[in-house]
Amino acid sequence: MLLPTDMDRLISEWLARAHPVPEQVLAEWSSQGVALLPLGELFAAVRLSGALVHAATGSEQPDQVAAALKEQLRGPVIHDPRGTNQTYYPLIQWHAGLVWDYNRSAPCLRDDTYLGVPRLDLREPPGAYWAVPPCYDGNLCRPQAVRDLIDAGHRQLIQQLSV
Repeated sequence: MLLPTDMDRLISEWLARAHPVPEQVLAEWSSQGVALLPLGELFAAVRLSGALVHAATGSEQPDQVAAALKEQLRGPVIHDPRGTNQTYYPLIQWHAGLVWDYNRSAPCLRDDTYLGVPRLDLREPPGAYWAVPPCYDGNLCRPQAVRDLIDAGHRQLIQQLSV
């Protein structure tokens, strides 16, 4: 049976393998807490606005949003709270980006894109952190679950505009 620290190590190693030099990722996490990882090989990320996520989850409270994202997406989500438009990044299978049909409102980031990925133990601000950390190596959100979340957010935002 794996201990939590063993699982965290396996997850960290898996994430680091997205980079051509995994040791560089480990060094960046150690010194800066965040490492830039190239997307499109092991995974992709969908860029979701805070407004869309908050509408879909029915909350702006970080704990409630994280709980809703965990339940709905069942995979890792990075939250970058900096700036006026908070951004969430669910990680999905890299090949889902090949047929992603939500690029206008929720673009799928993959080839030639780098994402700031926080060290696994960063679970709150300041800076980018895991709203929902990966549960195991290879853990990703199902693309359809992300689409469903986007659709729910759009419905709520449209409903708010019509009131």
